[in-house]
Amino acid sequence: MADHQQLAKSFESIGEEYDRYRPGFPVAAAEEIVPERVDAVLDLGAGTGKFTELLVARAERVIAVEPSVAMLDVLRTKLPAVEALEGGAEGIPLPDGSMDAVTVAQAFHWFDRDAACAQIRRVLVPGGMLGLLWNHSDPACTWDRACTRVAHPAVTDDTDATTASAAEELPGFTFDHRTELAWSEPITRDAYIRRWLTVSSFLAADEATRASMVGELERILDADPETVGRDEFVLPMVTEVFIYRAGAA
Repeated sequence: MADHQQLAKSFESIGEEYDRYRPGFPVAAAEEIVPERVDAVLDLGAGTGKFTELLVARAERVIAVEPSVAMLDVLRTKLPAVEALEGGAEGIPLPDGSMDAVTVAQAFHWFDRDAACAQIRRVLVPGGMLGLLWNHSDPACTWDRACTRVAHPAVTDDTDATTASAAEELPGFTFDHRTELAWSEPITRDAYIRRWLTVSSFLAADEATRASMVGELERILDADPETVGRDEFVLPMVTEVFIYRAGAA
């Protein structure tokens, strides 16, 4: 089993595949974190801009920070108005007190929590907002939940491994609230399988293990009555959002 650092580094070589196959986020998630237009917002661990694009209409200045050059190349092409900077959460390349809000979509679990919180707090204005969010499978969707367990065996019907890094207490922040947003998207069987191939545990696996994991996904889709024999289906999703407010310096 690959360790945490290996899994995190597995994303460095992909960009276009991630942008093409990974899901986006509902507009309501951006509205939850940035309810009114602000001067400046940072999307940290921005990837290819899946969430960044929802912030463009909500701030005068949008900055994206991401360590993967491959992902930044896609983001820059897609969102030329966004200031895209290479960097990580533990060393954000921005001045103190320069951001009204910071968002972290599908990435906070990769950060060194305390170091990242200190950096996020540093770049935020006092009282600025931090929003952490993740997409995850709908517990009511048996086939997607079963496929999720292939990639993330620790996931159960009651827990999601990635959101475990969010909590009601983060150093330097006051927890505001948590919300869940239910939505869905149509997806082809091929695109669904290819989406899983952009997930860290698939990327980090050796060829034989990856082939075995894909075979398990195929068996699940061939066995479930909602997906068997179908080339396209509707995938229900849940976006979980955690909102925090920065304390005084």
